[in-house]
Amino acid sequence: MRPLSYSQISRYLECPLSYKLLYIDKLKPKEKYYLSFGDVIHQCAEYFFKVPVPPPPSLEKLLQFYETNWNPGGYETPEQEQQYKDYGRQLLEDFWKIHTPGFRLPLAVEYRFRVTVDGIPLTGKIDRIDKVDGGVSIVDYKTSKELFTNQQLEQDSQLTLYQLAVEKSWDLPVKSLTLYHLRSNTACTCGARIPEAIDQARRTILSVADGISRESFPAIENRFCDFCDFPEHCPFQKHKFTREEPLKSMNSVLEGYTDREIVERYAALQSQKREIEAQLDEVKQMICGYCETQGYKRLYGMDHAITYRKVERKGFAEESIKEVLEPLGFWPRVLKFDSSLVKDLLEMGDISPELRKKLDSLEQVISSFSMLSVKNLKEEEE
Repeated sequence: MRPLSYSQISRYLECPLSYKLLYIDKLKPKEKYYLSFGDVIHQCAEYFFKVPVPPPPSLEKLLQFYETNWNPGGYETPEQEQQYKDYGRQLLEDFWKIHTPGFRLPLAVEYRFRVTVDGIPLTGKIDRIDKVDGGVSIVDYKTSKELFTNQQLEQDSQLTLYQLAVEKSWDLPVKSLTLYHLRSNTACTCGARIPEAIDQARRTILSVADGISRESFPAIENRFCDFCDFPEHCPFQKHKFTREEPLKSMNSVLEGYTDREIVERYAALQSQKREIEAQLDEVKQMICGYCETQGYKRLYGMDHAITYRKVERKGFAEESIKEVLEPLGFWPRVLKFDSSLVKDLLEMGDISPELRKKLDSLEQVISSFSMLSVKNLKEEEE
């Protein structure tokens, strides 16, 4: 089994096909400016803390490192690139001002780990590990636009995997987890994950490893589809990248339509269907209301007749049934409560006539709806 990382696990959970295309088929993803920007800011944070002894690099050296390692990949225009470059420089100046006073060396920077989880190798790289009272604190840098909510912090699966890895690697407990928001230079911190959360992460690793070993790579639509690296390979999107199919013969699957035309034809008919159904419902309510007020069961037109029926669905109210069955020990037979199970109970031969009679008396109308059936009078005459 090839080693798994958080990125691979996350990718597989979002879309197994995307995982296959990226990690097995080795397709090259498109460059994205926000990934280029996030990577260089991460490198600068690493450079700042990864010194053999204090003090940290000067602001001049930090910004020089930033310029040297700037990645222009993925930016849509030179103007956009310059805006982000200036923005990044300001972020780093703030970062330097915040972390230089009282600077302390971390236990580890860009800590690479490799552990085994129930036989599955797990690898990764943790941005920073700090020493705190009684254990360690894990810090993960993020360049996302918005600050993290408490729920995002408590449920962040990357931090959970990192805690699992650190506790397997070191004889030190994890005391806190931090998502450091680089855009605002804000540390969002929570306590360590409880054992149940760690166990759930372990099960997730095993589930993903099992799916990969079984070569299960379905395409799954998710919130990242608009940013997909490989839409031309996805069954949900690849049709957009094909040439329009030529007209087919009447005996073909599309029967004279091009593939684009048949899509529009179906959409138009669906729209007409909704309009017709709305009109039908309006007329139906008029007919039903008229029959109820006049006491009619059938209305006649010139060529058709419409029969009106009120259909009722009968069943049992849960509380009233429970009141009768529970003292007699029959209540577990209909759990979870289901009216059809009460029907089954009535058909059994092991209940007394008195109980059967009482249950029958509790049957009531649960819901009702109106039904109309149309008859063609001319066809009937013929």
